[in-house]
Amino acid sequence: MTAKHITIAPRFNGPANSGNGGYVCGLMAREIDGPAEAMLRAPPPLAKALSLTSEADGVVALYDGDTLLGEARPVVLDLEAPPPPSLAQARDAQRRYAGLKDHRYPTCFTCGMGRPAHDGLHLYTGAVEGRDMVACVWKPTADLDRGDGRVAHEFIHAALDCPTYWALPHAGKPALLARLTASVDGEAPRIGEETIVAAWPLGADGRKHRGAVAIYRKDGEVIARAEALWIEPKSG
Repeated sequence: MTAKHITIAPRFNGPANSGNGGYVCGLMAREIDGPAEAMLRAPPPLAKALSLTSEADGVVALYDGDTLLGEARPVVLDLEAPPPPSLAQARDAQRRYAGLKDHRYPTCFTCGMGRPAHDGLHLYTGAVEGRDMVACVWKPTADLDRGDGRVAHEFIHAALDCPTYWALPHAGKPALLARLTASVDGEAPRIGEETIVAAWPLGADGRKHRGAVAIYRKDGEVIARAEALWIEPKSG
């Protein structure tokens, strides 16, 4: 087993006082070569030294002391991404982003409306006309650079997170990300490259809701894709 310490900066929040689910899943998944299934077990605290361990069997785990926050493992992702909307359709869809009217976590790093310009990902996925899909345009900024002019792994995972929620019929109601199964299939987006982020619902079973998402280049090439599991909190 190997271990290292990481800290989730307050900037990378989902709910106000805990880490953005997709970003945290990405911190674990970047330790794995290939597609990974990342699960969140407890809210990851901000601005606190955490332990990230890698086991011989390929499992990566994130701990706060003795508390397991999440774990990731290699998987095969069997998900076919549909043809994307065009850039023009994705821009048009942004006007119908449901979070413009009601957002439970307005400072969310991925999709919050209450962040300064260029401080979050600003992914405002709205309904695409004529399709059961939400979409937006994403043009990554320089602060997401992994050091070679392309977007770092953890930010790709952050971009794959919230759009799956806004694609759900359940969107607007309480739900927390429990699992993100993701694959980065092509070269990471270049800084400043216009990409299309599109998500669609997969189904629901009681309090469990499933959605899928893909990031595309303008020519339709799939950069990354993911399935997400969202769980409604128990009432009472």
